[in-house]
Amino acid sequence: MKLGTPLSPTAKRVMFLGSGELGKEVIIALQRLGVETIAVDRYPNAPGHQVAHRAHVIDMTDAAALRALIELERPHLVVPEIEAIATDALVAIEQSGVCEVIPTARATQLTMHREGIRRLAAETLGIPTSPYQFADSLAELQAAIDSGIGYPCVVKPVMSSSGKGQSKLDGPADVAAAWAHAASGSRVDQGRVIVEGFVDFDYEITLLTVRAIGHSGAVETHFCAPIGHVQVQGDYVESWQPQAMSAAALTSAQDIARRVTDNLGGRGVFGVELFVKGDQVWFSEVSPRPHDTGMVTMCSQIQSEFDLHARAILGLPVDTALREPGASAVIYGGIDASGIVYSGVAEALAVPRSDIRLFGKPEAYVRRRMGVALACADTTDTARERAKLAASRVKTSIA
Repeated sequence: MKLGTPLSPTAKRVMFLGSGELGKEVIIALQRLGVETIAVDRYPNAPGHQVAHRAHVIDMTDAAALRALIELERPHLVVPEIEAIATDALVAIEQSGVCEVIPTARATQLTMHREGIRRLAAETLGIPTSPYQFADSLAELQAAIDSGIGYPCVVKPVMSSSGKGQSKLDGPADVAAAWAHAASGSRVDQGRVIVEGFVDFDYEITLLTVRAIGHSGAVETHFCAPIGHVQVQGDYVESWQPQAMSAAALTSAQDIARRVTDNLGGRGVFGVELFVKGDQVWFSEVSPRPHDTGMVTMCSQIQSEFDLHARAILGLPVDTALREPGASAVIYGGIDASGIVYSGVAEALAVPRSDIRLFGKPEAYVRRRMGVALACADTTDTARERAKLAASRVKTSIA
């Protein structure tokens, strides 16, 4: 692997489709390796825009606009970070040899849509999942629940992120509201949902799975220590690493993650989400990129998930070793406003072995993730206490 000089004819150019907090961290990791970065998002001054060499604002679901921008910039690698992308255009672009899509255009297309990845896991690979059906109307949703899914169940848009549009249904009175909520939270397709039977699990994990080129020149699979997390309405609020689990459950989780990511192919970090009960493991979802719950790795691992992604997509060696137990806790906007200010940062950083990241999003919402607190300790329990304390000390207000 030869790396050139940014902003010169020798530059290695990487374009990000979606430039939120996760993309921002990968951009920083790539720039440390002398890579020229291009950040694209649907709104100006996104977090990744603020650190990339160049920034663009387009509707990434517009196939013509997306192709025109890629042909203008001529990146060597295109890295999708969000779901709302014209993935058919990415397939055509990759097939034409214009650039390489990370991990692959097919993987992006399958994982950006819950139907594609669920059918791949359950029906093609035979991996255990919760029972599920898809519905294109409120009537179909009710029929799916009545015909076998039952209550409680979970309804999600087939295309969304960070828990948007998800609902847990405890009875018939919840169905109409869940359908409307799914439509409002969908990134693109507002007329199709997945309804899943509720899995009685002990805990859920993210297993960061890294496909990187090894010493032999072939792609090898590496696993980070499992990450435990708490979600509220499908959106993560805290995470910790490592999550304690039985040897049998860990082996099963790694086997599932390997089978799914081997099928998807390519290079980079995959965030594989799994439910665990005792030694039993069910597949839930997979993201073909760093995962929000994996922000804990910025303090817990020798190489964070962002460093791992940057290295893997460039064909460089990776190290998934855990450094020490760590935790993360979300800092929310708390208000609906633009250009908010933060106070309590000094108090947050006074928490032992803590750190924070403020993402720089130009507009805040009450439940929008605007930052994250990180903390390390000798145990995950102590790390979690520290991270939550640090996060609670950061306050937002209107300037």
